[in-house]
Amino acid sequence: MQTAADDAHARVITVGELNRLAKEIIERALPLAWIAGEVSNFTRAASGHCYFVLKDAQAQVRCVLFRHKLLLHDWQPQNGMQVEVRATPSLYEARGEFQLNVETMRRSGLGALYEAFEKLKAKLQAEGLFDAARKRPLPAFPHTIGIVTSRQAAALRDVLTTLKRRMPGIAVVIYPSAVQGEGAAPQLAQAIALAGQRAECDVLIVCRGGGSIEDLWAFNDEAVARAIRACPLPVVSGVGHETDFTIADFAADARAPTPTAAAELVSASRVELDRRLFHLGERLVRVAARALERRMQQLDGLARGLIHPGERLANQAAHLGHLAVRLRGGWSYAADGWRWRLRETYQRLAALRPATGLLAAEQRALAQRLAGAARGRTEALRAELKSLAAQLAQLNPQAVLERGYSLTTTASGKLVRDSAQLRADDEVRLMFARGGARARIKSKD
Repeated sequence: MQTAADDAHARVITVGELNRLAKEIIERALPLAWIAGEVSNFTRAASGHCYFVLKDAQAQVRCVLFRHKLLLHDWQPQNGMQVEVRATPSLYEARGEFQLNVETMRRSGLGALYEAFEKLKAKLQAEGLFDAARKRPLPAFPHTIGIVTSRQAAALRDVLTTLKRRMPGIAVVIYPSAVQGEGAAPQLAQAIALAGQRAECDVLIVCRGGGSIEDLWAFNDEAVARAIRACPLPVVSGVGHETDFTIADFAADARAPTPTAAAELVSASRVELDRRLFHLGERLVRVAARALERRMQQLDGLARGLIHPGERLANQAAHLGHLAVRLRGGWSYAADGWRWRLRETYQRLAALRPATGLLAAEQRALAQRLAGAARGRTEALRAELKSLAAQLAQLNPQAVLERGYSLTTTASGKLVRDSAQLRADDEVRLMFARGGARARIKSKD
């Protein structure tokens, strides 16, 4: 329990320190959040900062929106307006008042609209409705341009004025439709489908002027996006200002930041075409002049090459006589050359001709030597054959058998040289000089 002595020694803080501590605790404990309510007591100071009260049926809180953050909004908050603020809870130290430091602000319901916009965009993108491969090219020089918009829209006047200025000869077909409010989306889809069915245009512009997201919401409708993709004509979307994007912009074959830009996108500039034609005409004149000069120089060269036929025949006759002289001289020179070559060849052949008589005598002598050598060799081989026959007769087993010997083989025909090859009761074969016999072994020594 704290005593009076403890109270006497406790640190005393100022109101400013208390508010500063409270501010630090509040800003640390309460994060940045979205808060909805009604604007009340809205004032704008000379510095440009805005002060107002955000309230609902149960409570209210002071808010401050600084000037540099207010400049990011394209609309002015007013008393009684339902808004959603993204703010940081804080404390105004000078008066010890709880307040919200507003970072950004939007009108109530826009959060749901943005969420619906993103959800539909993601759905159609997943289906491939926005694929670049499906985009159709715009005609370079359209004869007829269709416009889907309201007859009373300022965007229609801007488009018509731009087309008249750039290319007054282009025909325009208007397909009227509401561009804002309830029922505008079905009318837009129906007008786009009608333009595609009638097929009387080369390109179609779907446009309207700028506005809030609620004003442009008809162009964020799924039916409008599908009608644009189903239309057989190339479609240009010119909705709102440069910062406005709608589902129709993504579904269209081309997006223009404004209706005027859409008209410029689909029409060629008459002034630019005149300038291009003028430059092309100058280039054509220069090219034609250079081609003519080149042909004239070629003609002069050909003229210098022209010769009178009689003179040409005389030149050809002189040239022919010169060729005849050269031909006779060349033939005589070639004949002399071939004559000398033939003489040299005959002399080489004569030198290489063999002495046939000497060769014939040498051939007869060699024939006699060959016959004598053959007879001597035959006698030597005959004597060697007799010697070998005598040796073979001595080694012939038949001769041994003639002297009373015999050959013994096993039943498989293997020659028996040792009694160890045999066993009792084995069958053997006996071969004599004439004939043979079979025997069975009773015992062996």
